[in-house]
Amino acid sequence: MLAALALMLCTSCELPATPVIGVDAGTVDVELVLAVDVSSSMDEGEFALQRAGYVKALRHPDFVNAVLSGVRGRIAVTYFEWAGTVQQESVIPWQIIDSRDSADEFAAKLAVRPIGGSGGTSISNAVAFGASLLQHNDFRGEKKVIDISGDGPNNTGAPVEVARNNAVATGIIINGLPILVRPTGSLEDIDRYYAECVTGGPGSFVLPIHLASEFITAIRRKLILEVSGVTDAPDILKIQATEPVNCLVGERYRLVYPEP
Repeated sequence: MLAALALMLCTSCELPATPVIGVDAGTVDVELVLAVDVSSSMDEGEFALQRAGYVKALRHPDFVNAVLSGVRGRIAVTYFEWAGTVQQESVIPWQIIDSRDSADEFAAKLAVRPIGGSGGTSISNAVAFGASLLQHNDFRGEKKVIDISGDGPNNTGAPVEVARNNAVATGIIINGLPILVRPTGSLEDIDRYYAECVTGGPGSFVLPIHLASEFITAIRRKLILEVSGVTDAPDILKIQATEPVNCLVGERYRLVYPEP
């Protein structure tokens, strides 16, 4: 635990990698799905900041050190973007990250992807698609994680709690990066919504973004936490709801204010 916490305090420093133990081609510490919101409630500036955040996080020495400090010193990662549906052209296939070069290779694939948005917000579709990616790959990870970002509640597809519960029941952990830079009209407390309706599994957490300037740092912190396995770092916010959160608020809002 102390070694993992040191990663959070280290800024661009080189830490010795943990000796790799009994690795074969499919064995990894973490199978990580990055599921990124590109719904129309976000603007071009937020798209660009979000994309830059993931590219820079994947290339950051602290992230690479966190990967190398795992028991096996390697993770498997895939990426896709979603709105009302999953953007199939955005999918970056599974890749092993086990070095600075392999992390840079994955980041380079992401950096050249076109940036675009789409209508609707289906967190449930994103979770279900992410779960399918985890259930149908050639890796054997100690943990299976869906890392999902978003700025609004589910408003199409299956109810988000159904998708979340189905994924968690198979051993998947879902962590959330709710974006509160420009809160959606249907729900301002999207961090509470993510905490109660979206995330789940042992050690799951929510790490909100309140300011545009926080994108890059927050994304890097989240990836390091997921790779290192720390669940009690000061960066993790424990969100306590003072009142029950309506997990169908997005669907109900859409019925009152239908999209054109």
